[in-house]
Amino acid sequence: MTPDAATVDQATATASSPKGEPVLTERRGNVLLITLNRPEVRNAVNAALAEGVAHALDELDRDDALSVGVLTGAGGFFCAGMDLGAFVKGESPWFGDHGFAGIAMRASRKPLIAAIEGFAVAGGLEIALACDLIVAAKGAKMGIPEAKRAIVAAGGALLRLPRRMPYHLVMELALTGDPFPADRFHELGVVNRLAEPGSAVDVALELAAQLSKNGPLALAASKQILQEQFDWSSAEMWEKQAAITAPVMTSEDAKEGASAFKEKREPVWKGR
Repeated sequence: MTPDAATVDQATATASSPKGEPVLTERRGNVLLITLNRPEVRNAVNAALAEGVAHALDELDRDDALSVGVLTGAGGFFCAGMDLGAFVKGESPWFGDHGFAGIAMRASRKPLIAAIEGFAVAGGLEIALACDLIVAAKGAKMGIPEAKRAIVAAGGALLRLPRRMPYHLVMELALTGDPFPADRFHELGVVNRLAEPGSAVDVALELAAQLSKNGPLALAASKQILQEQFDWSSAEMWEKQAAITAPVMTSEDAKEGASAFKEKREPVWKGR
């Protein structure tokens, strides 16, 4: 969870955001754009940022007018990990049951897209891995350098990466601490879309717009099944899937989707 000292200036790691708020939110139609806003410390995670992210994700889930979230960082980079200065002073970068950075253990119920510029290292990569889709600028650096500081990437990278890319490459990332370029993660299937530098948010918003055309109940249910099915046995998987899908299949939105298709028009979702 902790950034490489080369990417975060520990002497300034407790400075406040110039704009005051460590996390900004902006509504773009039915998409919520969430911005990590501590560029003076490369969006390093302190207690306030973790709390802000958690509240933004709760807002996304709570508002029926929102279908998808996009998470990015201010200043031309995503996030360099834990704020070491705040950590030394006793601040925790964990927030409630959301975990590290307000996202690692429990993100949003609705789909969430990470938009990476510059770099996402240490806890920054772990924030991105807690999202459902990743858009990254070409050449952006992504890695877990914790071993270089005699600590461990305990914010989810060692748990999620082995399920998403080959074992020996995860070992290389974890044991060397050296990053890979986003292009390599794209080749491995961890990054969904590559963007030109400076356009990761635009590409992520385009992807979010594509997702948000679909039924919001179906989006959330599909995400839940894909996340939870790893723990289901063969004997129980159909029953557990049915428990999640049944309310969606009998919803007003399901009837609206079928009617819109038959009538050759765009559906109007109500989220119920």
